[in-house]
Amino acid sequence: MPVVTLDFTKLTRRRDPDRPDCWFIYCGDIHAGTIAKAVGMPNAVNNWNWSAGFYPGSHAGEIRTGCAETFEEAKARFEKAWLAFAAKRTQADFEEWRDQRDWTARKYALMDRGEKVPLR
Repeated sequence: MPVVTLDFTKLTRRRDPDRPDCWFIYCGDIHAGTIAKAVGMPNAVNNWNWSAGFYPGSHAGEIRTGCAETFEEAKARFEKAWLAFAAKRTQADFEEWRDQRDWTARKYALMDRGEKVPLR
C-alpha cells in the first residue's frame, strides 16, 4: 500500500447533512474532528463545541475537545489541537482509521442487502 503524506494544515469542512450548525473537519480523507453549535444546554455560556482527533488510530485521552463562544474561536482552537494531535500520529495510525472506515462501509452495505456480516 502506498504511503499517503498529508499536509496537516490543509483542512476542509463538510456540513453535517442533518445539522446546519455542525461541520465535519477533514484532513485529506481523514475525519479529523467536528465543530458544532452546542444544543440542549439552555444555560450554556459557551456556544460552540469542537473535537480534534480520531479513533481508532489513537489512544485514550489523546482526542482533544473544547468549547468557545464563537465559531471562529472554536475553529482556531480546533486547528491548534489538531496540529498537536496529528504530529504524534504514525502512518499506521492513519491506516488503522482508514481500515475501520472501509470495514464499516462494507458492513453496512452487507446489512442493506440483507446479508450476514462476518465476524471481524
